[in-house]
Amino acid sequence: MLLYLNALFAGLLILSNILAVKLFSLGEWGVLPAAVIVYVFTYPITDIIGEVYGKDAARQTVKAGLLTQIAAVIFIFAAIQLPEASFFTMQPEFESILSGSIRITIASLVSYMISQNFDVFVFHKLKEKHGDKKLWLRNNLSTSLSQLADTSLFILIAFYGTMPFAALLGLIVTQYVFKVAVALVDTPLVYFIVKLCKKEKSSQLNIAG
Repeated sequence: MLLYLNALFAGLLILSNILAVKLFSLGEWGVLPAAVIVYVFTYPITDIIGEVYGKDAARQTVKAGLLTQIAAVIFIFAAIQLPEASFFTMQPEFESILSGSIRITIASLVSYMISQNFDVFVFHKLKEKHGDKKLWLRNNLSTSLSQLADTSLFILIAFYGTMPFAALLGLIVTQYVFKVAVALVDTPLVYFIVKLCKKEKSSQLNIAG
C-alpha cells in the first residue's frame, strides 16, 4: 500500500500543477483554481503514511514529491521548447496551459515544502500525545493548519503587488474555507485506508515472522 500511496501522492501533485490554469466559479463565494479539488487530497495521504508507516516515511514522501515537481517543470519546459511539427497548430495553447510563470512556480514549490513538512510535524506531535487514539483530531487539525500556511504563502508569493491586499485576503479566505471543508469530509476515508494499510502491514509481518 505504501508504494501506491506514494504514487498517488506524486500523481496528484503533477495533476494539480496542470489543472491550476483552470479557474472555476463558486458564484458569489468567489473564484478558485481547479487545482484545489486535487491538491487538497495530498495532505490526507501524508497523514495516512505517517499514521501507519511512521514520521520518516511521511517526510520521505514529501521530499519525493518535491523532486517529482521539479522534474515535471524541467520536462514540461523542454517539451515546450521542442520545435513543433508543421501540422501541429496548437503550440500557443500548449504553452498557455503548461507553462506557468516563474513566480507562480516558485510560490508553488515554497508553499508546498513548508506546508507539507508542517503537516507532518503537527500530525506527529499530536500522535506522540494521543498515541493511536484521536486520529480524526490529528488528521483534521494538522491539515487545517498546514492548508492555511499553504494557501497564504502561495497567494502572497504569487500575487502580492498585482492586486489590492483586500483582494488577496479574499482569495486566501475562499480557498482556505473550501480546503477545510474537503478535509472534514474525507475523514472517514482516512480511517478506512488506515485500517486497510494496518491490516496489510500486519499480514506482512506475520508472513515474515
